[in-house]
Amino acid sequence: MLFIALAKFKTKLNKEVVARNRKDIVADTKGQVGYLGIYRTPGRYDTVILFEAPDEKVAMKMAIRRAEDMDIETLLAIPMEEAKKLVE
Repeated sequence: MLFIALAKFKTKLNKEVVARNRKDIVADTKGQVGYLGIYRTPGRYDTVILFEAPDEKVAMKMAIRRAEDMDIETLLAIPMEEAKKLVE
């Protein structure tokens, strides 16, 4: 399953926060989360993360692990071809 996470840091970024999140990303990639892209963005969200996970539970664990440093809104991304089939 494909997910999009929209993240806003709760505090200013510092070396400790960056190191902790880098460590979490490494732990995730050894598990069930596959990161397809991590982007820093200006505006409402600080970061947009595109990732794959086998199900919503794994995606939720990824977001909960980062709750100390950021607020995350996670969205399920449904390919357009699959979405079209749902409305036919």
